[in-house]
Amino acid sequence: MIAQLNGKVVRTGEGYVIVLVGGVGYHVAMPAPDLEEVSRQKGEVTILTHLVVREDGMFLYGFLHQSTLEMFRMLIGVNRVGPALAMNILSRISIPDFTAAVLGDDERVLTRVPGIGQKNAKRLILELKDRMQKKAGMPAAAPGSSQQVRHDAVSALIALGFGERESYAAVENALSGGRDLPVQSVIKAALMQLKER
Repeated sequence: MIAQLNGKVVRTGEGYVIVLVGGVGYHVAMPAPDLEEVSRQKGEVTILTHLVVREDGMFLYGFLHQSTLEMFRMLIGVNRVGPALAMNILSRISIPDFTAAVLGDDERVLTRVPGIGQKNAKRLILELKDRMQKKAGMPAAAPGSSQQVRHDAVSALIALGFGERESYAAVENALSGGRDLPVQSVIKAALMQLKER
């Protein structure tokens, strides 16, 4: 399995890059945010990859960050979500917003992504919410409580690859004003703090 490519980007196109590695050009599909970022980089780039083998060919999907690769793998593990829809999701919505929507049972945010109807939104929430919480290693909190918001925000940050201690601290700081905030706002505020560190 091809897990990573180190090489020079020789061409970019709609949803893909061609990476030259040792004289061989690899066609790699990438989500829009990673594609924009890689097109600005000079010299060699490192792309984390996931290889999908089907009857009609082999397809390489690439990502600049481990958290995006992990989210892609989580998405294609959902019933009726293939690589194309997973790439569309990662191109249209940020991982923090997507994670917050799943943990916050917010179908409205998910259905704004082209290709996700109400049934798909329900399926994504049903299949991913437990996985995200298990990955974060946290017990469920009572629905509708401020503890639930805290729990969901910390779970989202841990699922994005932040440490448990720093995630708790960032969420506590985000909630320190004493206001009742929706989970999406708490996650965004916590992410802003974590990026400043």
